[in-house]
Amino acid sequence: MPELPEVETIRRDLEKLVAGNTITAVNGSVVGKKKIVRTSWEIFKRELTGSRISAVQRTGKLLCFSLDTGSHLLVHLKMTGQLIYRKNAKIVPGGHDYPPTDKSELPNRYTHVWFDFSDRARLFFNDMRQFGYLMLADKKELILILDKLGLDALSNSLTIKVFRNLFKGRKAAIKSILLNQNLIAGIGNIYADEICFASGVRPDKRVSGLSRKKIDRLFEATRSILTEAIAWRGTTFSDYRDGEGRQGNYLQRLKVYGREGEPCLECKNGVITKTTVAGRGTSYCPRCQR
Repeated sequence: MPELPEVETIRRDLEKLVAGNTITAVNGSVVGKKKIVRTSWEIFKRELTGSRISAVQRTGKLLCFSLDTGSHLLVHLKMTGQLIYRKNAKIVPGGHDYPPTDKSELPNRYTHVWFDFSDRARLFFNDMRQFGYLMLADKKELILILDKLGLDALSNSLTIKVFRNLFKGRKAAIKSILLNQNLIAGIGNIYADEICFASGVRPDKRVSGLSRKKIDRLFEATRSILTEAIAWRGTTFSDYRDGEGRQGNYLQRLKVYGREGEPCLECKNGVITKTTVAGRGTSYCPRCQR
C-alpha cells in the first residue's frame, strides 16, 4: 500500500496536471462490484460533471480533490489502486503499476471509473483487487471523515507535545501506535520500521517502557524519514509508480525494511532480524535497537 511519501508524491504530480481543469464527463462500470464508489452513482456523476478541480490535497494516505462547487472527491488507493493520467500520447500511471499499464488498453478490465477533462485529458481509476474507493463529500462530511483520522504525520498541528500525548497511558507496541491511522495518519509498514531504527528503539517494545527522550527521538525521526522519502519520491519494491510514472528512489536508502538476514548498515555487526508486530512483518537490528 502506498504510504504518506508515495501518496504525497502522487498528489504533487497530479495537481500539476489536473488543477484548473473542468470535468466534462464521468464514466464507469461499478455495478456488481465492491463498493468502489461510496456515493450513489447517479449523484456521483451529476455532481462531478461540470465541476472544476481547484486543488489536490492529502491527509495521511487519503487524496482529496477540492472542487469549485464546494464538494470534495476523495480517493484512497489502498493496496492496488492506480490513478492513470492520459493526454494524447502521454500516459502517466501513479500508484501501483500492476498489471503494467498498456497504452492500447485504457479503459481496461481493471478500470472502474474515469474522468474526461476540458483539455481532452482523462484520469482513470484502476484497482485490480477492488479495495480502493472514491466518494464525494461536502464540507461537513469531509470534516467528519478527517476527524476519524489522526493528525497527518507531517502536519504542523502534530507538535512534539501532541506527539508525546499520543503515547500517554498506552501499553501497545511502539510500531502498532505508529501504524494506527486514528492516532497518526500516513505511516505504514515500511516507514514505521525505518522510524524505529532511526530512533534506536525496537518496534515491538511496549510504549509504557519508553522514556520521554525516546519518544522525542521518534517524533524527530518521523519528520525526517518521511520528509526525506518524499524528496526521493517514495519507495518502489516492485510496482509502485509516482505521479509521473517513475519508480520511487528511497529503496536504496532503507536501513532495515526488506533487509532481513543482511548485516546492519550502521553497526556492521548486527544482523537485521524479522519478527511480527501488529500482524505485520517487522525488521530491526537487535544491536542498534533496544
